[in-house]
Amino acid sequence: ARVNLDDAPQPQSSRDREVVELDDALNVLARLDPRKAKVIELRFFGGLSVKETAAVLNISPQSVIRDWKLSKSWLQREMKGP
Repeated sequence: ARVNLDDAPQPQSSRDREVVELDDALNVLARLDPRKAKVIELRFFGGLSVKETAAVLNISPQSVIRDWKLSKSWLQREMKGP
């Protein structure tokens, strides 16, 4: 169904805005580095451990840890804006 953006519900709380900002930032990250975005999704939203994430992505646990750290820093910087 089509919805006019003027009629779409707007985030009401600062928490709602943070979730929208996080989603926007994750979408940008996914275009820049899909694997790093997938690591965030699996670990943060999926609750997977480092070993489980490594198995799903077929990469080493060290790569998961590195991607996790870099991605978290990148997301924090991206969400704070200029």
